[in-house]
Amino acid sequence: MTSLLKSAPPLAHDRVVLDYDQRLMRRKLLTTQGGRAFLVDLPSVTNLDNYWGFLVDGLNIEIVPAPEAVLVITGDLTRLAWHIGNRHTLCQILPDRLVIREDHVLERMLTGLGATIRRESLPFKPEGGAYGHGRTMGHSHGDDPDGARFGWHHHGDGQMHFHASKGAT
Repeated sequence: MTSLLKSAPPLAHDRVVLDYDQRLMRRKLLTTQGGRAFLVDLPSVTNLDNYWGFLVDGLNIEIVPAPEAVLVITGDLTRLAWHIGNRHTLCQILPDRLVIREDHVLERMLTGLGATIRRESLPFKPEGGAYGHGRTMGHSHGDDPDGARFGWHHHGDGQMHFHASKGAT
């Protein structure tokens, strides 16, 4: 049996290293650094950034964010953050820098706006959504099992969005 742990127990028996995308899951077979394999089978898709780790057969398995190729951005952070957000790009916001996934198009744009950029390999933990906790990507359409409803509609973000139903041409 596998369950999620919100806070750190006194002892970690092993750890699993996951990148940002891998830390969003519902059902997946994971392998720890020590070679233990275990199945995660959660009731719904879950953002693991909100948890310390797993309890697996009495063992505490820590979730560790994996280093990823990122751009560390300094400069006029307010202006640069606006331009990053205007491109709907995930962004980690820190007091003295912004961090985004490596992207040569955005790197060129930000450099043109006066940003100083360093390439690094760091754990990526972008800002969550404004209307709740968790991830900013994706959205639900209520009882629509495929997540694809036809027509224009709002998602509560002040923007209109269009979705074509499956099979629409």
